[in-house]
Amino acid sequence: PSLTPTMAVQAQRMGCAWGTLCLLLSLLLQLPGSQSKCYFQAKAPCEYEGKQFSLGESWLSTNCLLCTCLHPIGVGCCETTQHPIDFPDWCEAHYDSQTCQISVVQKANPSLPCVKSVEHEWGSAGTPEPL
Repeated sequence: PSLTPTMAVQAQRMGCAWGTLCLLLSLLLQLPGSQSKCYFQAKAPCEYEGKQFSLGESWLSTNCLLCTCLHPIGVGCCETTQHPIDFPDWCEAHYDSQTCQISVVQKANPSLPCVKSVEHEWGSAGTPEPL
């Protein structure tokens, strides 16, 4: 059996829709920051704070997730913050929910950034940073 012109157009539209969906999902999974986590909510509505979103439109949630409408399949969201994974034990990561940023500061004085100093070693596994 051959495809009628109407069936061919419908198949082309479906292929385009699935291609767009696959492109959106791949973009979501390739956000800057290799430590970002992504989530997919099947059948979730493309609505946030009373506003409706169309296929491909994105919004930033109050908990710093960048969400993209994948209507009618659901919503994909990825963290926007980059989580530091390698810093000295005399430092700690501080999260600012207002700016969606994480900074590494000194444990002894959180108002100071974590920087190399004479009394502290810096680098992976306690090895000094090369000069």
